[in-house]
Amino acid sequence: MAISIVQVALPIAVHGLFDYILPSNMLTDQQANTQHLTGCRVRVPFGSQVKIGVIVANGSSDVAGKPLKSIIELIDQTPLFDPSVLQTLLWAGRYYHHPLGEVFNTALPTALAQGKTFNLLHSYWQVNQQGNPSFAAELIKLNRAPQQKKAFAIMQLHDNTPAPESALLQMGITRPQLAALEQRGLIVHCSQAVATPNTPVELRELPLNANPEQHAAISHIQSNLQHYKAYLLYGLTGSGKTEVYLQAMQSVLEAGKQVLILVPEIGLTPQTIARFSARFNSPIYTLHSQMTNFQRFKTWEQCHTGHARIIIGTRSAVFAPLPKLGMVIVDEEHDLSFKQQDSFRYHARELAMYRAMVQKIPIVLGTATPSLEIQHLANQGKVHTLALNTRAGAAHLNTMHLLDMRGQPRQGGMLASVVNTIRETLKRKEKVLVFLNRRGYAPILLCESCGWQVDCPRCDAKLTYHTSPQVYLHCHHCLYKCAPPPSCLNCQSTVFNPLGLGTARVEETLHQLFPSTALIRVDRDTTKTASNWDSLYETLAQTDAAILLGTQMLAKGHHFPDITLVVILDADGGFYSSDYRAAERSAQLILQVAGRAGRGNKKGQVLIQTWQPDNPLLQTLVVQGYAAFSELLLLERKETGLPPFRFSALIRAESQVQNKAEEFLNEAAAMIAPYVQPPAVEQWGPVPAPMVKKGGIYRAHLLLFSSDRNTLHNLIQTVWQPILNHPSRRGLRVSIDIDPQSIA
Repeated sequence: MAISIVQVALPIAVHGLFDYILPSNMLTDQQANTQHLTGCRVRVPFGSQVKIGVIVANGSSDVAGKPLKSIIELIDQTPLFDPSVLQTLLWAGRYYHHPLGEVFNTALPTALAQGKTFNLLHSYWQVNQQGNPSFAAELIKLNRAPQQKKAFAIMQLHDNTPAPESALLQMGITRPQLAALEQRGLIVHCSQAVATPNTPVELRELPLNANPEQHAAISHIQSNLQHYKAYLLYGLTGSGKTEVYLQAMQSVLEAGKQVLILVPEIGLTPQTIARFSARFNSPIYTLHSQMTNFQRFKTWEQCHTGHARIIIGTRSAVFAPLPKLGMVIVDEEHDLSFKQQDSFRYHARELAMYRAMVQKIPIVLGTATPSLEIQHLANQGKVHTLALNTRAGAAHLNTMHLLDMRGQPRQGGMLASVVNTIRETLKRKEKVLVFLNRRGYAPILLCESCGWQVDCPRCDAKLTYHTSPQVYLHCHHCLYKCAPPPSCLNCQSTVFNPLGLGTARVEETLHQLFPSTALIRVDRDTTKTASNWDSLYETLAQTDAAILLGTQMLAKGHHFPDITLVVILDADGGFYSSDYRAAERSAQLILQVAGRAGRGNKKGQVLIQTWQPDNPLLQTLVVQGYAAFSELLLLERKETGLPPFRFSALIRAESQVQNKAEEFLNEAAAMIAPYVQPPAVEQWGPVPAPMVKKGGIYRAHLLLFSSDRNTLHNLIQTVWQPILNHPSRRGLRVSIDIDPQSIA
């Protein structure tokens, strides 16, 4: 017997779709073709449980002898996902080889993932004087129900016009009171569809005067609003990239369309919101991890209806339902925060580019330090480069100096010349930024007698020594905390020496050197929420001379007024890492931090302390700039066959039992071996992870490389399910990371 069958994606860690019978009594006449239900949620039986899934395919089939279960409830009458979002999600599941149900779950607010009803109808209530013959009698009976009488009096203020339920609730009427009045026949309920607005967004303030480079970039983008084109807005820090965004998107908003702006971290949104709010007479909607479930749902709803015109969000905002999307902007496109590092390991920049292509709209990728992937695409002509080589307004280019630390005395990690330069800067009532990408007081606690160090019992790492709010040891990898030991576990000595520098220790030294100067520390220990950033901006705005001390949180595109000196205490760490991407990340970090100086009308300078002043990569970066540096790295990557010249996938295995993860990957490698044909496909490993033990879990890696993307994905498609189903996988966590951004 031929009946309607749909394929449902369920939020479980299992690849594949599940067939269910769709009872005909759940369908309206318009839904007789179940193709229109793709993207709708359903409630289905799954084993002994009931789960919420999403219909992703349909069809008719002869189910004789095939015991399929029926759908319990069709939750949505119209799809939650518009075709472009649906296509993007389906592509993401295939590309990242991740269970499709979990992909859909990532794109939904928690309330909708749990089955909350969603429709595009708004509730209204209206006095029912004309349609109720017993109206007068019921009105008299209200004298015995004072709360209902009070609610009805409020209703009468609206005469015979429908009153929005949301407005009535805000005026103090409750839903039980509305239901009671409806039962008496005094009021009636009605629903109206939410209209998608077409009104253009108007300017609140006039645009700034664009310099020739900005004007050329704006013109290029605005001339291609009707089809897909990817732009790399390659502008040094302070060159006015945000002004290009604002003017380029003006035409999109005037046409009644929506604009999505992705930023790497929530700390950027207060300044970004302020800048966009000042320019456009339109509410700015945000999507980020610090919102409550209710806030995310309400914003999602505003996006879905088209009422949200300007949406600023972090990584997951790439999934926002935007039926009238006209432009996507990815600010600081190089930032690692756009890559999800666990579970569904997607890259928001890549999904944004795919979504823009599907919707035939432009995407602007802004940065002062392009990722090598995007730079490579630009070199191939697949991304169009728009260069901003001069700073906006009266701002000057910074001067950068490498300072040799070898054999030089230091105070709190700072050379004497650096301390003197800080002092002179503060005397001029200017601000200083001191950068050290290491929080805590000291990275190592060392026994002075025998050299024993306090290790993390759960990781292959040292415990960081903290002194605030009390003295404790902390692992920054697994978050383990403990009190310092009373004596050395090796020689029983009680004398310990904190070794190395952290931001808290540098803060202590700066307080001693400049006791009357405002000092603000910015790291994960002090600055965690958007309100912390608001307070920081306010403090800096009200202070003349000040020192800003912090970690890479300061390098995320913030605009700090009147900083004329940046001091980078240690530039070397990332250039000598086992991760082949480390040099790229370090250079981006150095230049992004350096770019915080000289953003006003005062010239800035950058002092970079280093133990390796002759490092050719560092010399190239400081003397010739990031463009020359990136071309040098691209040449190295090409010669060694590393991304972006080849495509990669990283298979990770994790176990609580030592060596078991690596043993399993050896078996997986044997399964892959018949499909590996060098040089088309190469297999590296298995090898222990750079940090073998983390959080009590032992980890191992297996890397796959191919010069052809399709060849790599076809191989993974063939072997991935057998690997997951292998009997020896039991008790292990196994995952795959497509285009991995870190091998730590």
